[in-house]
Amino acid sequence: MTTVDEIITRFERFAPLSLKEEGDPTGFQIGRRDAPVHRMMTTLDVRPEVVDEAVQRHVDFIFAHHPVMFRPARNLDLANPQNAMYAQLLKHDITVYAAHTNLDNAEGGMNDWLADALGLEQTTGLLDHTNGSAMGRVGDLPQPMTTTELAELCKTRFNLAGLRVVSFNPDQLVHRVAILGGSGGKFYPAALKKQADVYITGDFFYHTAQDLLAAGLQAIDPGHHIESICKPRLRMLFNQWKAEDQWEIEVLESDLNTDPFRFQ
Repeated sequence: MTTVDEIITRFERFAPLSLKEEGDPTGFQIGRRDAPVHRMMTTLDVRPEVVDEAVQRHVDFIFAHHPVMFRPARNLDLANPQNAMYAQLLKHDITVYAAHTNLDNAEGGMNDWLADALGLEQTTGLLDHTNGSAMGRVGDLPQPMTTTELAELCKTRFNLAGLRVVSFNPDQLVHRVAILGGSGGKFYPAALKKQADVYITGDFFYHTAQDLLAAGLQAIDPGHHIESICKPRLRMLFNQWKAEDQWEIEVLESDLNTDPFRFQ
């Protein structure tokens, strides 16, 4: 029998909690660590529709990137959709773990997956930490391309209907690219410091984009949901460890798109 704790222990050898950012609610979220696991599911987000999917697919362990409990519950009023989701998880004995900034900072983790998807070469860390880890990556494209071409590459590699480009001259050739999963607009000075031609991250604020242009840096905002690359990548990792450690589990990935935004 394979338990939740056994799976978490193996994962945290790859992405230890010591790598998480201060104040980030990464880690064990809901359920029992000693619970047996028969079928687990990887997901970017834990939303009510994802929990419904887990129930329908007889999943007993949800492994997510984004924490389900960013803010403590003030009450357990089930008229609140978030509280109702917690009740649904407990009712069906579904355990939840979230690997957030520890996965972002891990070598071979989230930001390496994003950089690999764009074919970046000779990558190094973008935001270097004193413990030797780094959040984000900066590297070189195999061949220079215009910002417009890079935006099209992002749309293709991340399966996007649209994105936002911050540029005075989108026909300018770019070679060195910084990328950071999630909402990384405030970290653009690090991209400048690492001599990136363009910075790719989600959720740029209006005034941050203006400051970025004034500093001479172009940017592409493909949205936060590109981190859904974690679903197949985590499934691959867990299947690898399943074979190595002879876990008697099935590993699924969520079929749902939890991006709240649509392009019209």
